[in-house]
Amino acid sequence: MENIGYEVDGDGIALLTWDMPGRSMNVLSEASMRDFAEAVEKVIADPNVKGAVLTSGKPAFMAGADLSMMEGQASGSGAPKTQQERAQALYEHNLKFQHLLRRVETGGKPFAAAINGTALGGGLEVTLACHYRVVADDPKIQLGLPESKVGLLPGGGGTQRLPRLIGAQAALPLMLEGKSVTPQKALELKFVHQVAPREQIVAEARKWIREVGKAEQPWDEKNFRMPGGTPHQNASNSGFFTVANATVHKNTYGLYPAQQYILSCVYEGIQVPIDAGLRIETRYFTKLLMDPTSRNMVRSMFLSMQELNKLARRPKGIPEFKVRKMGVLGAGMMGAAIAHVSARAGIEVVLIDQDQAAADKGRAHAEKMLAKDVERGSLQAEQRDAILKRIVATTDYAKLSDADLVIEAVFEDRAIKADVTKKAEAVLPEHALFGSNTSTLPISGLAQASKRPGSFIGVHFFSPVERMQLVEIIRGKETSDEALAKAMDYVKAIRKTPIVVNDSRGFYTSRVFATYINEGIHMLAEGAIPALIENCGKMTGMPVAPLALTDEVALDLVYKIRKQTQADMGGSYEETAADRIVAEMVEKHGRVGKKAGKGFYDYPKEPGGRKRLWLDLANIVQQSADQPSPEDLKTRFLTIQALETARCVEENVVTDPREADVGAILGWGFAPWTGGPLSYIDTMGAAAFVAQCEALAQKHGKRFAPNQLLRDMAAKGESFYKRFAPQKQAA
Repeated sequence: MENIGYEVDGDGIALLTWDMPGRSMNVLSEASMRDFAEAVEKVIADPNVKGAVLTSGKPAFMAGADLSMMEGQASGSGAPKTQQERAQALYEHNLKFQHLLRRVETGGKPFAAAINGTALGGGLEVTLACHYRVVADDPKIQLGLPESKVGLLPGGGGTQRLPRLIGAQAALPLMLEGKSVTPQKALELKFVHQVAPREQIVAEARKWIREVGKAEQPWDEKNFRMPGGTPHQNASNSGFFTVANATVHKNTYGLYPAQQYILSCVYEGIQVPIDAGLRIETRYFTKLLMDPTSRNMVRSMFLSMQELNKLARRPKGIPEFKVRKMGVLGAGMMGAAIAHVSARAGIEVVLIDQDQAAADKGRAHAEKMLAKDVERGSLQAEQRDAILKRIVATTDYAKLSDADLVIEAVFEDRAIKADVTKKAEAVLPEHALFGSNTSTLPISGLAQASKRPGSFIGVHFFSPVERMQLVEIIRGKETSDEALAKAMDYVKAIRKTPIVVNDSRGFYTSRVFATYINEGIHMLAEGAIPALIENCGKMTGMPVAPLALTDEVALDLVYKIRKQTQADMGGSYEETAADRIVAEMVEKHGRVGKKAGKGFYDYPKEPGGRKRLWLDLANIVQQSADQPSPEDLKTRFLTIQALETARCVEENVVTDPREADVGAILGWGFAPWTGGPLSYIDTMGAAAFVAQCEALAQKHGKRFAPNQLLRDMAAKGESFYKRFAPQKQAA
């Protein structure tokens, strides 16, 4: 058994150590499950073995299922040809795993799990099949069933065992939201039996086998009763499911089948014996694996993200770049946050602004954020002090003389950016990288102020920096491979996800994101009711409605960017009705967005109040008597963003489908259920998408006209993930 260590002590207790060679973390793969099945049978068959303790040889217990294996099975790679045959094969494969875990439960030998580290998804499900669970006393350990976050459901018995342990009302929120909990919380919820010091967990598990050794699960006992009862046994439980069903629809708009299937699994499964419940779960799990929504989410939100986090696009042959010290130019909201996340990653930061008060204010941001973490208990006071010590607030550029990296985060003004670039480069060492945090200004133009454009690159963070996982790295015309590799190494060091794009106005994320808010304003200009626009934006799966999002970004910033673009493009710029509305809001009414308390919405002056759409919007644009259908508006929102992404591919701005999809979901929240804008097109098919664009162009204007790349792909029956296969793009 290559993946499972097997030792029997003097008391006749077997120690099964899950330790997959060549991997940093254990997963449920074909090979590891086969070895586990062999170990289980060995324990059951040997009369000299009283029971078994299952633990891990890795720092974490187990991450769960090998999703790349599952994605291949669902998509048909190496599987039978027809969809029905694939579904049947998946069902049988998943049911085989269910039978394995039932063998652990009913084989007549007690199994205890000694959980030494994080156990998520299938990893936790394996432990739930054990008769006893003891977990290391470490608040960093996470226990949970997060499958819903990538469009799946717990398919290893989680929807059946967890409710039978703690009741449906306690179990469902953990599965529907994909929340993980600490060992102490798991003990409080009663799905682990004991929390012990890490070095004692195996001994405690052995002790339980020696002294108790009960080889029967509660749900296999004759008089078992569900905690809290089933819906038919308990009226409040029945009402809970009614409310839960309504809440799921309210939160997901019916776009995420995983949540609905989880509810169905629990509701149906807890009313029948465990084996029937596991078959119910397996049917829903198989149905979900065959659903394009789930497959796209697994690919983009897990597999592709994992590959990008491992720097799949990093140029080869360039030594790893370690940033020991860096400078951040501009201590405003973005600069202060960049300094904070960098210091947390162990990097010394020189935070520079034009006067000491501004620099100190930027450092105070980090102090405030760290204080909250200490108050929450997620950070120790000495850790806070060490992080703060790494941030030096100053006006002195000379302190950059030994910096490895500088990121400028000053105003979106070419002259200001050019000034700070020259000041920094005057003192920077030769090896240092210079990054600009601009969100819209072309990098090649900004690099003209640099005396070494090969080491000049865009490093675009998203606000709020502490929470947003994405960093968009932009290559200018002269940016070297070495500079790209260095920038990617830095992004990995601060534990964020990088995507690489080529230079253009608005790059990728800002450019496509703008189409979403612009389309909302176009709809307003056409006379659509503002509330209808906002609700339809949310109904597509976007996290924030378009007009509200424009207020968040700031109407005056949108106005300034439009003015700058108009100046740069001259006569080729075509003004739209959306431009005129933005100009009137800013110039005539002084409504610049949330920061001023007034934009498309009026914002409450008192904390806790609710925003509401500005009543006088009707005076700016007359509302039409013939309102569009919600389906029309939803289609427009998704289509315009996907179309602009396809244009970015055609123009070589974004070159890898993984980066297009992951960047869209992480960067501006493009409807995660689609898997991203290119997955949205691929799922529909290029020909159907082109036809949809042409119909919208006839009705709403040439901004919906499909580009030549899409027409070519439609004619050849191609998809983005085949024509631009990621492995061909990976460096």
